[in-house]
Order: sequence, then C-alpha cells, then structure tokens
Amino acid sequence: MVVLGALCISNAAFAKSNDVAVGLAFDQGLSAVVELGQQYRLTVGNDGIAADYLFKRGALSSSQMPIDWYVGAGAWAEWDDEFGVRIPIGLDWTVVPNVNIYGQLSPQVNFYSGAELQLGAAVGITYRF
Repeated sequence: MVVLGALCISNAAFAKSNDVAVGLAFDQGLSAVVELGQQYRLTVGNDGIAADYLFKRGALSSSQMPIDWYVGAGAWAEWDDEFGVRIPIGLDWTVVPNVNIYGQLSPQVNFYSGAELQLGAAVGITYRF
C-alpha cells in the first residue's frame, strides 16, 4: 500500500509535465510499469518488484523508425526472498506519439544464496501522459 500511495503522489506531481508513463510488461512476471521523467522505472509484478535508474540514453532512430537505446542501474526483489542488482540495457521504440514499446536484457547478480550472475529480460509497452 505504501508503494501504491507513493506512486499516486508521484503521478500527481509529474502528470502536469508530460513525464509520466504507465503500462504493462513481462519483467517480474506480468507487471505494471510506471516511468517517471524517462529516468526512473518501477515495475511491480506477479513475481516481484524492480526499480531502475536509466542514466544514459541515445538515439538510433531515423525519421521512419524512432528507436532509442538506454542503460541503467537498478535493484530487484522477488516475493520468494531472492534479491539482487541489475544493469538494464535496452531499446525503446516510439510506435505512435506517447506509445512506446521497449525490450531489455539485464545482467544481474542474485545475492540470495551467495552472489550468482544471471541474465534477465523484459518487454513492455507504456503510454506517456
């Protein structure tokens, strides 16, 4: 409930500046996604929660195919006690104005039973207000 309340407050604060996006993804299982300012992404799903800070973005786009890339740093926790850090590396495609589809690979370290290197993946769609 605390996370939901924080999201509602954050949504109200950022909604006026067209910097809030919401959507669905397959990241932590089937997940709800909230993106603030194209820098912060929070994902809450059936399997857990993840929070990422996207610190670097660039364009691969042409006029016919607007695609951007991004790199970030984040953390994740699954509802069954596993947790770790990750580096999301992805592509973001603007399908139509305010609608984006993204895909990412995330090298990650699981700290639950000793450091274990893993590879995560996500795909999602967001609508920007």
